[in-house]
Amino acid sequence: MPDPGEIGKRVRYWRLRRNLGRKQFADMIGRSTSWLDKIETGERDLTRIPTIELVAEALSVDPDVLTDTPTAIRAADCVDATEVSAIRSALGRYPSLVRPAHEPPAVGHLARQAEYLDHAWASSHFTTIAQHLPTLLEAAQTATLTAAAADQVDTHRILVTSYRLASSMLLKFESHDLAWLAADRAMYTALEVDDMWSQARATRSVARAMTAARQRAEAIDALLGMTDRMRPEVPRYPNSLLALYGMLYLAAAISAAEQDDAALAMTMHQEATQAAERMEPHHDDHRTYFGRTNVAIHRVSALVRLYEAEQALHLAATIPTSALSALSPERRANHLLDLAQANTHRGKYAEATRALAQAERTAPQEVRCRPVVHNLLRTLLSTTTGEPARQARQIADRAGVPA
Repeated sequence: MPDPGEIGKRVRYWRLRRNLGRKQFADMIGRSTSWLDKIETGERDLTRIPTIELVAEALSVDPDVLTDTPTAIRAADCVDATEVSAIRSALGRYPSLVRPAHEPPAVGHLARQAEYLDHAWASSHFTTIAQHLPTLLEAAQTATLTAAAADQVDTHRILVTSYRLASSMLLKFESHDLAWLAADRAMYTALEVDDMWSQARATRSVARAMTAARQRAEAIDALLGMTDRMRPEVPRYPNSLLALYGMLYLAAAISAAEQDDAALAMTMHQEATQAAERMEPHHDDHRTYFGRTNVAIHRVSALVRLYEAEQALHLAATIPTSALSALSPERRANHLLDLAQANTHRGKYAEATRALAQAERTAPQEVRCRPVVHNLLRTLLSTTTGEPARQARQIADRAGVPA
């Protein structure tokens, strides 16, 4: 049992992560705020099992999350079922059917919240997104109904961003049905306004959800339909649309690779390459990090999905380290996961483990929490020996993957 101060810190951490105020939480467990303050500061010992269980139940965590250090670390790293349920609830609201309980925050405030969560996504801080996204979804949903006409495009962009974040994160954790719902909501929202930006971003989300649901041909149709729609506008507004246009082709390349269509994947890659060659420094990449480097790592990813591991590794070796360093942690970590997968396909298990370890250093939540990585870890645990096996076991322990 850790010391009272450590348990108190964990109680406070989870109370704040659940967005519970001091009095609200104290009332939930039938205690005073002064009692709670003493627990959280370590002045009072929380050691009685019934009380620990009461506090843990109110926080929707296992008691071991408060009392066992390895369990506490793993739980803090990962999005949990309670947070997925909160996102589900937010997706299940229909504000247009009821009178809003209160006015949403100003559009500028909502935009800053969405930008903050966009930054969290780029850094692979998924627990931050899970904590704040349900509130943003509810506020943005209401804002689209109550905002002035001049703010409608902005509020719809915020709501599209919120739905996209929900869909993308749920796909990471293989909640495919919910991801599909969020992506569909993003598309529905985007089509309510005449805004190419919103429609392009929503299309990418819908296509990713379709691909995960094995509707790959439909995903490609949606992506190419949107590129056809954008093509006349891109030369007029290249600084705002070109990156989104190129990213649609990258998404199509991945979907084509998923359905084992190497020729189409290459065609889509070539289209994206042409778009990347037109990019200039002042062009807005909308945090897609679109450009030659992102095109290259998507090609690596497509080759891995086509089981062309040797080609994937050869191409990856040509990408300058300095160029990779300019990408977000989320992009870099996923590239490293592709390299780990490619090396596993080639039977190079030591190299796969090194790539996985580097991915964990780059973005811990990508490695410790995602089911696809857990499956890769199980493979490495059964195939590696010596130092790579020890390293794989350490990563697995931090991810909660049993021996």
